[in-house]
Amino acid sequence: MNDILKFPFYAKLTLVLLGLIALIFIFYIGQDILVPIMMSFLFAILLYPIVQFFKSKLYFPHVLAVMIAVILFVLIFIGVFVFLSFQISDFAADFDKIEKNINIHLRNIQGFVRDNFHLSSWEQKQYIDTATEDSMEKGKELIGTTLMSFTDTLVNLTLIPIYTFLILLYRTHFLLFLSKLFKKENHEQLKDILTNIRVAINSYIVGLIIEMILVSTMTTLGFMVIGVKYAILLGIITGILNLIPYIGILFAGVLSIVASLTGSPDLSIIVGVIVITIIVQLIDNNILVPLIVSSKVEINAFVSIIGIIIGGAIAGVSGMFLALPILAIFKVIFDRVESLEPWGYLMGDHLPKTYTWRNIKLPLFDSDSTPKKIVIKTDIVVPVFTETTTENDTTRTNE
Repeated sequence: MNDILKFPFYAKLTLVLLGLIALIFIFYIGQDILVPIMMSFLFAILLYPIVQFFKSKLYFPHVLAVMIAVILFVLIFIGVFVFLSFQISDFAADFDKIEKNINIHLRNIQGFVRDNFHLSSWEQKQYIDTATEDSMEKGKELIGTTLMSFTDTLVNLTLIPIYTFLILLYRTHFLLFLSKLFKKENHEQLKDILTNIRVAINSYIVGLIIEMILVSTMTTLGFMVIGVKYAILLGIITGILNLIPYIGILFAGVLSIVASLTGSPDLSIIVGVIVITIIVQLIDNNILVPLIVSSKVEINAFVSIIGIIIGGAIAGVSGMFLALPILAIFKVIFDRVESLEPWGYLMGDHLPKTYTWRNIKLPLFDSDSTPKKIVIKTDIVVPVFTETTTENDTTRTNE
């Protein structure tokens, strides 16, 4: 009776894959309900330290602390939304100017192609019509789907504050429920999993917010320097779209290029927008993300991109945003369940962090004839030896 039932490898693999497929299918079927709940769960983790501050430092009752934290969150969101609404309404009034400047650039491109490739305007039009015959329809469908997804997200925003309030209010109740699902000997492992999930998600979301503010600020300042109209609006939108990994910045770049045509049709403005966007992304990817978005859970780029694509296919923009936090939760669970540990390793990022370099011998400056090897280690751990540790090690050696 006490024997543990063991399954062969192919059976375990089949069960895990079927489980993942079932979860994706359930998420797809119930996305209208599950997406706002998952978003609320993330925001509840973000607001929990604020609730604790109100309770421990200001001695607010639990209900009042949760209510004030959620109200502050809603007010900040409403303030940003109202500001963007006024900016977008002004931007919409310049659509005629954008169309005029686009036509100017198209005529310049046609003239360049005609002079250098000897293609008449009529031939160019035929090539463009043939190439874009199907892509225009697909583009309209993609834009429509994106707008529908964004509209659904705005509708769900009315439910998110309510769900967030209830999750924070009944947090202890939900934790006790989870503890009753497992035996007492597994409570420490459950506590470890929940703690690591909270730390990973909290550090990830806080890092994203700081990254969004810095990217918005840098983009806004850069656009102001080159004289782009609506620089603040474009900077904020770039920071928000940058929250969608790998894909959001592409939409932000295209939008910024189009918006730059509200002013002068000078091509240097477009080039400036592209250069600033690239510089900001280089700073973001090489400095801000490693230093600020320091999630405790490392997920490799391959798994991240697949998760974002699947999330976008299932739930649009919301699915893209939720993809990485959900993957982080799975990674924490997989790493702490023995039978699922290989899947956690597969999702992780285990690139080598030790590099070997050879000195380049310069005859005029290097008198040493033997080449040296320089080993740079980024993950050196200095051991701390104590008297107790030495004795234990000596005893083990003698045994």
